[in-house]
Amino acid sequence: MKQALDFLEDSRQLFNLLRDKSDEDLKIKTQFKNWTINDVIGHLHIFNFAANLSLKSSDEFEIFFSPIDKALKAGSSLIDIQNRWLDGLKGQALLDTWWREAQAVSKKFKIIDPKLRLKWAGPDMSARSSITARQMETWAHGQEVFDCLGKIRTETDRIKNIAHLGVLTFSWTFKNRNLEPPAITPYVQLQGPSGKIWEWNDPSSSSQIKGLAVDFASVVTQTRNILDTNLKVTGDEATHWMSVAQCFAGPPENPPKPNTRHPVLSS
Repeated sequence: MKQALDFLEDSRQLFNLLRDKSDEDLKIKTQFKNWTINDVIGHLHIFNFAANLSLKSSDEFEIFFSPIDKALKAGSSLIDIQNRWLDGLKGQALLDTWWREAQAVSKKFKIIDPKLRLKWAGPDMSARSSITARQMETWAHGQEVFDCLGKIRTETDRIKNIAHLGVLTFSWTFKNRNLEPPAITPYVQLQGPSGKIWEWNDPSSSSQIKGLAVDFASVVTQTRNILDTNLKVTGDEATHWMSVAQCFAGPPENPPKPNTRHPVLSS
Protein backbone atom coordinates (compact mmCIF):
# COMPACT_ATOMS: atom_id res chain seq x y z
CA MET A 1 0.00 0.00 0.00
CA LYS A 2 1.60 3.21 -1.21
CA GLN A 3 0.20 5.24 1.69
CA ALA A 4 2.26 3.16 4.12
CA LEU A 5 5.43 4.10 2.25
CA ASP A 6 4.40 7.76 2.21
CA PHE A 7 3.87 7.64 5.98
CA LEU A 8 7.33 6.14 6.37
CA GLU A 9 9.00 8.81 4.24
CA ASP A 10 7.30 11.67 6.09
CA SER A 11 8.39 10.05 9.36
CA ARG A 12 11.93 9.68 8.02
CA GLN A 13 12.00 13.36 7.06
CA LEU A 14 11.09 14.35 10.62
CA PHE A 15 13.56 11.87 12.10
CA ASN A 16 16.39 13.21 9.94
CA LEU A 17 15.61 16.73 11.13
CA LEU A 18 15.97 15.68 14.76
CA ARG A 19 18.49 12.83 14.79
CA ASP A 20 21.46 15.13 15.54
CA LYS A 21 19.67 17.35 18.07
CA SER A 22 20.56 17.22 21.75
CA ASP A 23 18.14 16.14 24.47
CA GLU A 24 18.06 19.80 25.48
CA ASP A 25 17.01 20.80 21.94
CA LEU A 26 14.05 18.44 22.17
CA LYS A 27 12.74 20.47 25.11
CA ILE A 28 12.18 23.50 22.83
CA LYS A 29 8.57 24.69 22.82
CA THR A 30 6.64 24.79 19.56
CA GLN A 31 3.93 27.26 18.54
CA PHE A 32 1.30 24.52 19.01
CA LYS A 33 -0.24 24.79 22.49
CA ASN A 34 3.27 25.22 23.93
CA TRP A 35 4.00 21.55 23.26
CA THR A 36 7.70 20.75 23.28
CA ILE A 37 9.34 18.71 20.54
CA ASN A 38 9.37 15.85 23.06
CA ASP A 39 5.59 16.23 23.42
CA VAL A 40 5.13 16.08 19.65
CA ILE A 41 7.20 12.93 19.23
CA GLY A 42 5.50 11.32 22.24
CA HIS A 43 2.09 12.11 20.74
CA LEU A 44 3.02 10.60 17.39
CA HIS A 45 4.49 7.54 19.08
CA ILE A 46 1.52 6.67 21.28
CA PHE A 47 -0.91 6.79 18.37
CA ASN A 48 1.43 4.90 16.03
CA PHE A 49 1.55 2.27 18.77
CA ALA A 50 -2.25 2.28 18.91
CA ALA A 51 -2.49 1.89 15.13
CA ASN A 52 -0.16 -1.10 15.36
CA LEU A 53 -2.42 -2.66 18.01
CA SER A 54 -5.48 -2.14 15.82
CA LEU A 55 -3.87 -4.47 13.27
CA LYS A 56 -3.56 -7.21 15.87
CA SER A 57 -7.17 -7.18 17.09
CA SER A 58 -10.05 -4.93 18.09
CA ASP A 59 -9.79 -6.27 21.64
CA GLU A 60 -6.13 -5.31 22.02
CA PHE A 61 -6.86 -1.82 20.76
CA GLU A 62 -9.81 -1.44 23.15
CA ILE A 63 -7.77 -2.63 26.13
CA PHE A 64 -5.14 -0.01 25.31
CA PHE A 65 -7.39 2.89 24.36
CA SER A 66 -10.25 2.53 26.86
CA PRO A 67 -8.20 3.91 29.81
CA ILE A 68 -7.03 6.79 27.60
CA ASP A 69 -10.61 7.62 26.65
CA LYS A 70 -11.73 7.51 30.29
CA ALA A 71 -8.85 9.74 31.39
CA LEU A 72 -9.64 12.29 28.67
CA LYS A 73 -13.30 12.37 29.70
CA ALA A 74 -12.22 12.81 33.33
CA GLY A 75 -10.27 15.94 32.40
CA SER A 76 -6.72 14.69 31.86
CA SER A 77 -4.78 16.22 28.98
CA LEU A 78 -3.29 14.20 26.15
CA ILE A 79 0.16 15.26 27.30
CA ASP A 80 -0.45 14.03 30.86
CA ILE A 81 -1.77 10.73 29.55
CA GLN A 82 1.07 10.11 27.12
CA ASN A 83 3.70 11.10 29.69
CA ARG A 84 2.35 8.50 32.11
CA TRP A 85 2.50 5.92 29.35
CA LEU A 86 6.00 6.97 28.26
CA ASP A 87 7.18 6.58 31.87
CA GLY A 88 10.12 8.97 31.60
CA LEU A 89 11.08 8.16 28.01
CA LYS A 90 12.25 11.38 26.35
CA GLY A 91 14.98 12.99 24.28
CA GLN A 92 16.93 10.93 21.76
CA ALA A 93 15.78 7.70 23.42
CA LEU A 94 12.16 8.67 22.70
CA LEU A 95 13.05 9.74 19.16
CA ASP A 96 14.71 6.38 18.43
CA THR A 97 11.78 4.44 19.91
CA TRP A 98 9.26 6.43 17.86
CA TRP A 99 11.28 5.91 14.67
CA ARG A 100 11.55 2.14 15.19
CA GLU A 101 7.80 1.92 15.81
CA ALA A 102 7.04 4.04 12.73
CA GLN A 103 9.10 1.66 10.60
CA ALA A 104 7.30 -1.34 12.07
CA VAL A 105 3.88 0.22 11.47
CA SER A 106 4.74 1.04 7.86
CA LYS A 107 6.00 -2.48 7.22
CA LYS A 108 2.77 -4.04 8.50
CA PHE A 109 0.39 -1.65 6.76
CA LYS A 110 2.28 -2.01 3.48
CA ILE A 111 1.14 -5.62 3.00
CA ILE A 112 -2.42 -5.68 4.36
CA ASP A 113 -5.71 -5.27 2.52
CA PRO A 114 -6.35 -1.50 2.20
CA LYS A 115 -10.07 -2.13 2.76
CA LEU A 116 -9.63 -4.02 6.04
CA ARG A 117 -11.75 -2.37 8.75
CA LEU A 118 -9.82 -1.36 11.86
CA LYS A 119 -10.94 -0.21 15.29
CA TRP A 120 -10.08 3.38 16.22
CA ALA A 121 -10.88 6.11 18.74
CA GLY A 122 -13.73 7.37 16.57
CA PRO A 123 -15.57 5.32 13.93
CA ASP A 124 -13.87 2.24 12.51
CA MET A 125 -11.63 3.03 9.55
CA SER A 126 -10.22 1.23 6.55
CA ALA A 127 -6.54 0.34 6.76
CA ARG A 128 -5.85 2.86 3.99
CA SER A 129 -7.59 5.64 5.94
CA SER A 130 -5.80 4.62 9.13
CA ILE A 131 -2.29 4.86 7.71
CA THR A 132 -3.20 8.04 5.81
CA ALA A 133 -4.29 9.52 9.14
CA ARG A 134 -0.92 8.54 10.62
CA GLN A 135 0.83 10.29 7.71
CA MET A 136 -1.38 13.35 8.17
CA GLU A 137 -0.58 13.54 11.90
CA THR A 138 3.13 13.11 11.22
CA TRP A 139 3.15 15.81 8.55
CA ALA A 140 0.98 18.24 10.56
CA HIS A 141 2.77 17.87 13.89
CA GLY A 142 6.06 17.76 12.03
CA GLN A 143 5.24 21.24 10.75
CA GLU A 144 5.37 22.72 14.25
CA VAL A 145 8.78 21.11 14.74
CA PHE A 146 10.15 22.50 11.48
CA ASP A 147 8.65 25.89 12.43
CA CYS A 148 10.17 26.08 15.91
CA LEU A 149 13.60 25.16 14.55
CA GLY A 150 13.32 27.78 11.80
CA LYS A 151 13.54 25.19 9.03
CA ILE A 152 11.61 25.01 5.76
CA ARG A 153 10.50 21.50 4.90
CA THR A 154 11.03 20.18 1.37
CA GLU A 155 7.55 19.15 0.25
CA THR A 156 6.72 16.28 -2.11
CA ASP A 157 3.66 14.89 -3.87
CA ARG A 158 3.10 12.68 -0.82
CA ILE A 159 1.00 15.66 0.28
CA LYS A 160 -1.77 14.45 -2.06
CA ASN A 161 -2.85 11.86 0.52
CA ILE A 162 -3.41 14.59 3.09
CA ALA A 163 -5.20 16.85 0.64
CA HIS A 164 -7.47 13.94 -0.29
CA LEU A 165 -8.24 13.34 3.38
CA GLY A 166 -9.05 17.03 3.71
CA VAL A 167 -11.53 16.86 0.84
CA LEU A 168 -13.14 13.69 2.21
CA THR A 169 -13.77 15.35 5.59
CA PHE A 170 -15.72 18.31 4.13
CA SER A 171 -19.12 17.14 5.44
CA TRP A 172 -17.67 15.70 8.65
CA THR A 173 -16.12 19.07 9.54
CA PHE A 174 -19.61 20.56 9.79
CA LYS A 175 -21.26 17.54 11.43
CA ASN A 176 -18.52 17.54 14.06
CA ARG A 177 -19.63 21.07 14.98
CA ASN A 178 -23.32 20.10 15.00
CA LEU A 179 -23.83 22.08 11.79
CA GLU A 180 -25.69 21.03 8.66
CA PRO A 181 -23.19 20.39 5.85
CA PRO A 182 -23.68 22.79 2.93
CA ALA A 183 -25.78 21.50 0.04
CA ILE A 184 -23.13 22.68 -2.43
CA THR A 185 -19.82 20.82 -2.36
CA PRO A 186 -16.83 22.97 -3.36
CA TYR A 187 -14.68 22.10 -6.34
CA VAL A 188 -11.04 21.78 -5.28
CA GLN A 189 -8.12 22.23 -7.69
CA LEU A 190 -4.63 21.98 -6.23
CA GLN A 191 -1.10 22.06 -7.56
CA GLY A 192 1.29 19.54 -6.08
CA PRO A 193 4.95 20.30 -5.34
CA SER A 194 5.89 18.59 -8.63
CA GLY A 195 3.59 20.88 -10.58
CA LYS A 196 0.91 18.23 -11.13
CA ILE A 197 -2.69 19.42 -10.91
CA TRP A 198 -5.16 17.46 -8.79
CA GLU A 199 -8.91 17.93 -8.82
CA TRP A 200 -11.86 16.90 -6.67
CA ASN A 201 -15.62 17.33 -7.15
CA ASP A 202 -17.57 19.14 -9.87
CA PRO A 203 -15.60 21.89 -11.66
CA SER A 204 -18.86 23.69 -12.44
CA SER A 205 -19.60 24.20 -8.73
CA SER A 206 -20.29 27.80 -7.74
CA SER A 207 -18.02 27.27 -4.74
CA GLN A 208 -14.33 26.65 -5.42
CA ILE A 209 -10.89 26.41 -3.85
CA LYS A 210 -7.74 26.72 -5.95
CA GLY A 211 -4.08 26.93 -5.05
CA LEU A 212 -1.14 24.95 -3.74
CA ALA A 213 -1.76 21.52 -2.22
CA VAL A 214 0.57 22.41 0.66
CA ASP A 215 -1.52 25.48 1.49
CA PHE A 216 -4.72 23.43 1.42
CA ALA A 217 -3.21 20.70 3.59
CA SER A 218 -1.98 23.36 6.02
CA VAL A 219 -5.53 24.68 6.43
CA VAL A 220 -7.33 21.34 6.83
CA THR A 221 -4.74 20.15 9.37
CA GLN A 222 -4.89 23.54 11.12
CA THR A 223 -1.17 24.22 10.90
CA ARG A 224 -1.89 27.56 9.24
CA ASN A 225 -4.77 30.04 9.16
CA ILE A 226 -6.41 30.42 5.75
CA LEU A 227 -5.27 34.08 5.75
CA ASP A 228 -1.65 32.92 5.90
CA THR A 229 -2.01 31.06 2.60
CA ASN A 230 -2.49 32.04 -1.04
CA LEU A 231 -5.54 29.85 -1.61
CA LYS A 232 -8.20 31.40 -3.84
CA VAL A 233 -11.59 30.72 -2.26
CA THR A 234 -14.91 31.61 -3.87
CA GLY A 235 -18.45 30.96 -2.64
CA ASP A 236 -19.98 30.96 0.83
CA GLU A 237 -19.65 27.18 1.23
CA ALA A 238 -15.92 27.10 0.53
CA THR A 239 -15.33 30.21 2.64
CA HIS A 240 -17.15 28.72 5.63
CA TRP A 241 -15.35 25.40 5.21
CA MET A 242 -11.90 26.95 5.13
CA SER A 243 -12.66 28.95 8.29
CA VAL A 244 -13.29 25.77 10.33
CA ALA A 245 -11.71 22.95 8.27
CA GLN A 246 -10.53 19.99 10.33
CA CYS A 247 -9.40 16.68 8.86
CA PHE A 248 -8.35 15.05 12.14
CA ALA A 249 -10.54 13.16 14.62
CA GLY A 250 -11.70 14.53 17.94
CA PRO A 251 -13.87 17.39 19.16
CA PRO A 252 -14.02 20.60 17.11
CA GLU A 253 -10.82 22.61 17.16
CA ASN A 254 -10.40 26.16 15.93
CA PRO A 255 -7.63 27.01 13.46
CA PRO A 256 -4.68 29.09 14.67
CA LYS A 257 -5.03 32.84 14.54
CA PRO A 258 -3.38 34.57 11.55
CA ASN A 259 0.41 34.92 11.70
CA THR A 260 0.80 32.78 14.82
CA ARG A 261 2.25 29.69 13.09
CA HIS A 262 5.38 30.26 11.03
CA PRO A 263 9.09 29.39 10.92
CA VAL A 264 10.91 30.99 13.84
CA LEU A 265 13.70 33.28 12.69
CA SER A 266 17.13 32.36 13.98
CA SER A 267 18.61 34.95 16.33
